[in-house]
Amino acid sequence: MDDEYEVIWSEPAESDLREIIGYIADDNPLNARRILKKIKRTASALDLSPERGRIVPELKKYGILQYRELILKPWRILYRISENKVFVLSVIDGRRNIEDILLNRMIRDDTITF
Repeated sequence: MDDEYEVIWSEPAESDLREIIGYIADDNPLNARRILKKIKRTASALDLSPERGRIVPELKKYGILQYRELILKPWRILYRISENKVFVLSVIDGRRNIEDILLNRMIRDDTITF
């Protein structure tokens, strides 16, 4: 892929990131800033190679193949590619049950597109 993609953060992903960084900042503001930059940099790199992330295994087992993720331990950055755009959908702590998180989001807000 030689084309460049636009990386767009969804509101749920932005909210996830605010929660993560806020939690870390309570104990260590400098580390929170470092992690914020690292997560943003990792997601921004999808502009040149969006297909490098793996298909989300928990969704793949149900035949849902359009969602990918990058692992930045312990976080999982979930995204979807559409035309020349990459939509960052969630940033989730990989130690949590992703199926429960996504199900709760779909029940709570039926406007979220996964």
